[in-house]
Amino acid sequence: MSKTIAEKIFDAHLVDKPFEDSFVLSLDAVFCHEITTPIAITDLMARGKDRVFDPNKIKAVIDHVTPAKDSKTAEQGKILRDWARRNGIKDFFDIGRNGVCHAIFPEKGFVRPGYTVIMGDSHTCTHGAFGAFAAGVGTTDLEVGILKGVCAFKYPKTIKFVLKGKLPAGVYAKDAILFIISQIGVNGATDHVMEFTGPVVDEMSMESRMTLCNMAIEAGGTSGICCPDMATVEYLWEFIKGEFASKEEALKEYGRWKSDPDAKFEKVIEYDLSNLEPMVTFGNKPDQVKPVREMEGTPVDQIYIGSCTNGRIEDLRIAAQVLKGKKITDAVRGILSPATPKIYTMALKEGIIDIFAEAGFCVTNPTCGACLGMSNGVLAAGEVCASTTNRNFYGRMGKGGTVHLMSPATAAATAIAGKINNSALWCSTK
Repeated sequence: MSKTIAEKIFDAHLVDKPFEDSFVLSLDAVFCHEITTPIAITDLMARGKDRVFDPNKIKAVIDHVTPAKDSKTAEQGKILRDWARRNGIKDFFDIGRNGVCHAIFPEKGFVRPGYTVIMGDSHTCTHGAFGAFAAGVGTTDLEVGILKGVCAFKYPKTIKFVLKGKLPAGVYAKDAILFIISQIGVNGATDHVMEFTGPVVDEMSMESRMTLCNMAIEAGGTSGICCPDMATVEYLWEFIKGEFASKEEALKEYGRWKSDPDAKFEKVIEYDLSNLEPMVTFGNKPDQVKPVREMEGTPVDQIYIGSCTNGRIEDLRIAAQVLKGKKITDAVRGILSPATPKIYTMALKEGIIDIFAEAGFCVTNPTCGACLGMSNGVLAAGEVCASTTNRNFYGRMGKGGTVHLMSPATAAATAIAGKINNSALWCSTK
């Protein structure tokens, strides 16, 4: 019987089916951070179950508020830190070695095609870029995953998105996913896997695919997913070269995690993105999206470049190309947060940090803080941020603050202009 990628992964990991619509899967990885995991840890301790199913399959990081900003966040970090030590979790990334979870975990090679991954974070869907089934879960499911290495899901229904054509210069993965969400709505993929295919995806780097999958949750999707190909193998090669005689052999193995040509999808939606423009959100929902040209001139107070959506080296290079030799206007403040120490180091060696600093940006350590209004870039009431993050909910980056989501190129152009601006004016080539 022909199957989708998600169906193949489910069938390969099925442990039990206690109810008709409940599929208990074995987990290849459980990811943890200091905001949601301490609640699970504390409850497990209270139940006398302070243990983990496999310390080698659990990866943990302090990333949302780092370094701690107050006693409460310090305590959250301490709970995670002490738990990792008690349970022998070697892949724990503390302050100084830490980065944004959905950037540092794939960067370390912890996600592979065909994997099942959970985390107490809605943007866990990012990891589907590798041809994995990755989903954010609640506290109870996280506890069970930590303790038993399993998680229950409904059998996956998949919507296939075929992205045709070629992205124009100055248009990126962020623009593509904002456009898709605008077309199907914030509930358009609820309880579905969003499988991204087509020539546009084939040409994307793994970093761009992670951006695409990262925002699947903003359309209600359980997970985003892409077919593994040679780009996947190249990204993972330093971690898998001991397992395969050649990249071609790895590609052949990973090739089984692709949807069959005659697999059944709930829907197949096609978009030709050849004429897509830079996009930006308005309002307070991720599906409220317009071309940047329709929002040009909208004043902003802050520009933020970073997060699990657009804080990778590719994103920093794109923004730096726009900023090089220019200054941001005195009317705004700019904040850059490279997503991991490795990305920070690469940006430093390439002169990218210098470009941002000379343009007038404040460069911070890797952190999720600003994205959800916890630290390193919180807005005051009434302020507006042009951001490369993933959510524009009212107050998301600070009580009473407004967020406009956009690509790094558009964010950089906006910083220079002091108001929402079309990146194509500043960046004629990709």
